Amino acid sequence: MMANDDFQTCIEACYACAAACDHCSTACLQEDDVKMMARCIALDMDCAQICRTAAAFMARGSDKARDLCRLCADVSTACGDECGKHDMEHCQACARACRACADACRRMAGAA
Repeated sequence: MMANDDFQTCIEACYACAAACDHCSTACLQEDDVKMMARCIALDMDCAQICRTAAAFMARGSDKARDLCRLCADVSTACGDECGKHDMEHCQACARACRACADACRRMAGAA
């Protein structure tokens, strides 16, 4: 198993993504057409949760951290794709954070 330091970049990307998703979901709830933002909000909530969970698994050095990072990459990609469809800056910032997290998680999941 890799040491905590080896996970640090991915942990930081996961926490940054979780924070961006929290901000995005809250901002989406303030939009005029909240119903149009329902998928974005739901994915933001899922993504924030899986990112925090993946970060915790990595911080503990869990032998399941890589498996969870694969799932986190998939959820982050889906969230980033959805957020990227919306022009609001909070959605665009979230999409960027999600893509960075997905990339970091894919690298971590593939690490030997």
